[in-house]
Amino acid sequence: MADDDEVVIRARSLVKRYREDAEPAVAGIDVDVHRGELFGFLGPNGAGKSSTMRMIACVSPRTGGELRVLGLDPATHGRQIRARLGVVPQDDTLDGELNVADNLYVYGRFFDLPRKELRARIPGLLASVGLADRAGDRIDQLSGGMKRRLTIARAMVSDPELVLLDEPTTGLDPHARHLLWERLYRQKEQGITQVLTTHYMDEAEQLCDRLVVMDGGRIVAEGSPAALIAEHVDREVVELRFGADAPADLAALLAGIGSRTELIGERIQIAADDGDAAVSEVVRRGLHPRQVLVRRATLEDVFLTLTGHGLVD
Repeated sequence: MADDDEVVIRARSLVKRYREDAEPAVAGIDVDVHRGELFGFLGPNGAGKSSTMRMIACVSPRTGGELRVLGLDPATHGRQIRARLGVVPQDDTLDGELNVADNLYVYGRFFDLPRKELRARIPGLLASVGLADRAGDRIDQLSGGMKRRLTIARAMVSDPELVLLDEPTTGLDPHARHLLWERLYRQKEQGITQVLTTHYMDEAEQLCDRLVVMDGGRIVAEGSPAALIAEHVDREVVELRFGADAPADLAALLAGIGSRTELIGERIQIAADDGDAAVSEVVRRGLHPRQVLVRRATLEDVFLTLTGHGLVD
């Protein structure tokens, strides 16, 4: 177990209910986040990720259990904790009446940063997210990806010890997502502790040192992305599509090929250590799929194995 000074977030039997008679949004989870790591909460919408983040951010009180953030209890030291946090919410909350630089300036003043120091800090923050030449632009002149990068710069304006990012790339195109990933990766290299929620398995694999997989308010697995894949699924996955003329007893004909066979919509997935060998066995049995794809296993497959459904239903 890490020293207390190295544990930035510690939750024990953490519970969140929005109504006394309702099922818990967060159902008694245990989590440790260590200083300097990028930690992820992975799961579908409604898994409890954002509810957990709101408790960590000291904007939603816990219903039960224990929670410490930066060594403090959010129930009694919320203001002190928030002063040391940077928060990137799901939705952009930028002020459309202000230009890019002034959005950072006004936000920084909430932390009582000296005006001269704040003005000097803004050009570097904008440069770090690729917006150095947009300081005077209005918010409505920015693309979605630029707005998300500006929101991250805003979260960093107070030089926080802990940065919380709630679904930071939702709605962005692939290019914008990769630019944002690069910024988060650079922050990780600088030793900044970051906590990320996402339902994108590729995002979690690219960025997270460790993560928990959540479903229905509970943690179903924890570890590094590579360790989770190695522990819970075979090395490769074969995806097959047969079309309308597939044999009625297709499931029986595929039985025993690989360790697991799943029907997902019109796709059949076979988990196997050797995908090419699994495909050869499919053909040997007289089956001729219209499409065949062999790929490496991902966190999506881990989630499917543990819960019986995908990250995006």
